[in-house]
Amino acid sequence: MLVSLYNCWVKAISCLQSPLLLVIRLYWGWQFFETGKGKLMNLDRTAGFFEHLHIPLPHLNAIMAGSTECFGGLCLLLGLGSRVLTVPLIFTMWIAYATAESDALHAIFSDPDKFVTAAPFEFMLAAIIVLVFGPGKFSLDYLIGRTYFRKKTTA
Repeated sequence: MLVSLYNCWVKAISCLQSPLLLVIRLYWGWQFFETGKGKLMNLDRTAGFFEHLHIPLPHLNAIMAGSTECFGGLCLLLGLGSRVLTVPLIFTMWIAYATAESDALHAIFSDPDKFVTAAPFEFMLAAIIVLVFGPGKFSLDYLIGRTYFRKKTTA
């Protein structure tokens, strides 16, 4: 009886997976989009900040980071290409840690609070969650997969 109750509990909680992934994608996809759009709309300021951080080719890297965040964020929001497009988003956040938040990155074990409160952490965590668990059923990826890649059954 206890096993049966546990199985019912797990089944009920599992129904929350796709809604949770939708909320994560909508919120953090929009945040990525806004951040990337801000970089692209203020390209000279962003390139100047990148130059201050000693990032090579600051103008080109500002365009690449802004475009990755802006367009990757829109795709994350829609759940389109989620497991592919989260990889460059995660990479961009690691670069942000390595450059703008290097103190927090070096404190990952000695002062974990500093690491998890740095700006890139939540962005990166959201992208990692979608990479690992997928975008959920409320996504274009799911709709495309169900429409074009479902197994054909023969009667």
